[in-house]
Amino acid sequence: METVRERCRVCFTCVRECPSKAIRIRDGQAEVIAERCIGCGNCVRVCSQSAKQAVASLAKTEELLAGRAPVVLCVAPSFAAEFPGLAPEQLVGMCRAAGFAWVNEVGFGADLVADRYHKLLARKDRRRYIATSCPAAVSYVEKYLPDLVECLVPIVSPMVATARVLRAIHGRNLAVVFVGPCIAKKGEGLEVAAGPEVEAAITFAELRALFAQRKIVPDGVEPAEFDPPRAGVGGVFALSRGLLQAAQITEDLLTGDVVATDGRSNFVEALKEFHAENLDVRLLEVLACNGCIMGAGMTDEAPLFTRRARVSRYVRQRLENMDWDGWHRDMERFRDLDLSRTYGVDDQRIELPSDEALREILERMGKFKPEDQLNCGACGYDTCHEHAVAIHKGLAESEMCLPYTIKQLQRMVAELKLSHEELASTQAALMQAEKLASMGQLAAGIAHEVNNPLGIVLLYAHLLLDESGDPKVKDDLRMVVEQADRCKKIVAGLLHFARKNKVVLQPADVAELAEHTLQVLQLPDTVRSEVCVRCADTVAEIDRDQVIQVLTNLFTNACDAMPNGGSLTVTVDGDEANVLILVTDTGGGIAEDKRANIFEPFFTTKQIGKGTGLGLAVSYGIVKMHKGDISFQSNANPTLGPTGTTFKVRLPRRTVEETL
Repeated sequence: METVRERCRVCFTCVRECPSKAIRIRDGQAEVIAERCIGCGNCVRVCSQSAKQAVASLAKTEELLAGRAPVVLCVAPSFAAEFPGLAPEQLVGMCRAAGFAWVNEVGFGADLVADRYHKLLARKDRRRYIATSCPAAVSYVEKYLPDLVECLVPIVSPMVATARVLRAIHGRNLAVVFVGPCIAKKGEGLEVAAGPEVEAAITFAELRALFAQRKIVPDGVEPAEFDPPRAGVGGVFALSRGLLQAAQITEDLLTGDVVATDGRSNFVEALKEFHAENLDVRLLEVLACNGCIMGAGMTDEAPLFTRRARVSRYVRQRLENMDWDGWHRDMERFRDLDLSRTYGVDDQRIELPSDEALREILERMGKFKPEDQLNCGACGYDTCHEHAVAIHKGLAESEMCLPYTIKQLQRMVAELKLSHEELASTQAALMQAEKLASMGQLAAGIAHEVNNPLGIVLLYAHLLLDESGDPKVKDDLRMVVEQADRCKKIVAGLLHFARKNKVVLQPADVAELAEHTLQVLQLPDTVRSEVCVRCADTVAEIDRDQVIQVLTNLFTNACDAMPNGGSLTVTVDGDEANVLILVTDTGGGIAEDKRANIFEPFFTTKQIGKGTGLGLAVSYGIVKMHKGDISFQSNANPTLGPTGTTFKVRLPRRTVEETL
């Protein structure tokens, strides 16, 4: 078997369907381990991408046809299921047109083998046997149940029996090619223990390819009969339990002397139970497929029982016109033909790892307790334990475990999401810092230029106010002084905004700071204030004065948002790393279209003359200098619930000093 790597989608179907677990996942690709493969072809049959293929023997066959030695084609009994639209005579004619000197049915070899089985079981000994007509089952015993090799029936398969018959008829200078549905036959005919007997074994798919290459069609050939010797009941060997019928062996459910089973799971389980001596039988017949008619070398898509009916119909029709005298003469002629064979042990078992090694592998996949082992089978193995053993053997990878892979992906998605959020936050902070820096430079320049003339205006305005005796003029001068003082505060704010302050970190009680700030501010009588402390430790290393400035800005904004009164709630919470300050008001909320600009310098939601637009920008810078965060949630739509805004400030309990 071989893998077409570019077609493999690593779905693990082949791993799951392989009875010998001869498929290894390496670097995210499935590959067949030749020495462990039994050639059953299950992987070929189940791969929807055609990534598994049998090693081709067509080139070897064409080489034989081009050689000097005559070539005989041995056709498996299942041909009737593969070529339902062809008469047997047409198929024989096409094979001869391809260059084969003789075309024989393997069914006659099956008749000889069935006769030997009948005689074997007629003995009085109680020795236990395993039938050997299925090469994949034989290979499984040799590789994985070597203790049962001595139980294998020492009789060749029908293919090898037919090859020996034909060499007895035509001489040793003969090339034998087998065609059938079985991929395992490719290796059987070349085994040293069996001969070698067959020069090449091709599948029905390869025979069709040969016809296509040589442009051989049914209407363009001369029909012909199969060459003698002709097959009898041996034609039913292609069906499950066909050996028993051909050998006139009864599967008696009462005595239990004979048991027959087929299929990927059943044949393995039957062999294991036979090995454990749970089956008290004289003969166990096992087929890796559901009969040869379901072999991986078939191309016809018909279901099992349709194929079965085709073979039964063909054998039945042939037996109606059978030359039984000729058949008996042929059976007598080859009665003493040597059909014996021996088997060898090819132990592919691997010692199981220790419990400690298995536990480490399972824990690596997140399976710390028995209930973590879901045994879902998605990896291709029946249990998590088997998967862990395969990983230890180097046959599998941890990533084959679907629950483990999903958890890994979820963790990676969470990490990527967190990384993306951190990146977005950093990007926003950089953009804000750029804005602050550029606006700070502008503000510093403006403040510097305005400050000197503003001082002169204030000085002379106060002098005139003191000297003037006219009440009307005094009122006008008071207005000038008031507005000039306001300009002075704005200029002071600009200078403070532009100045690169350095945080001086000292332990301070944030809850106490909030209460102190509320007392100093002297909130309006219509605003109710409350400080809620939800953690035992409210101490953090902060710059006390700058954090007071942040709280002052937030409290002032909250009061301005509630001109008709309301509630101001300050909540202090935290964990081991941070202290949280939540400032909540019951005002009208911040409009949706203004939220994106809320921390930008000179942006304000207040009326003209009521705010400078620097409070939140300065607060943002102070919080960032503390390596903290400031954010808000607001609702300005009464239909969605109570209106109001909550500003959330996160301050690390310990901060590395840094200038902004």
